[in-house]
Amino acid sequence: MMRHSLIALAASLVLLLTLPAQAQQYEQVGNHQIHYSAVNTSFLPEEVAREHGIQRSRVMALLNVSVIEELEDGSTRPVSAPVDGSIGGLDGDDAMPLAFRSLRIGDTPSQVAVFRIHEDEPMRFDLRVRYDRNAEPAEVSFIQRFYIDR
Repeated sequence: MMRHSLIALAASLVLLLTLPAQAQQYEQVGNHQIHYSAVNTSFLPEEVAREHGIQRSRVMALLNVSVIEELEDGSTRPVSAPVDGSIGGLDGDDAMPLAFRSLRIGDTPSQVAVFRIHEDEPMRFDLRVRYDRNAEPAEVSFIQRFYIDR
């Protein structure tokens, strides 16, 4: 059962990384790619959500952040990168902190946070990603609008 759940979670996270461009983006910082995607939690398989304590709901979404380092030989490797940040409206007055937690599937680490969405309202994400412990965190900001599946 545990092995099946890990496989399902891995497939879900891979799905998050392969969604269309509007759902999955990345920013290049030096030789690091900071990938981020936010999707409604209702897309997660029930068993995966239950296993990892993620609430599946039409009004909840999951933000996934992962970092890939580009090596000198042209290959890449995943990097463990702590993330903190906030989410709010466009004006920033109502920003709320996001509670990130680490997930690791095989050798691929990522940070995830679950948050409540509001119908057809643009939401601003302001993130600080510590991709390299010897550098200042990278600041990543984006705006995304969510729709509640009825």
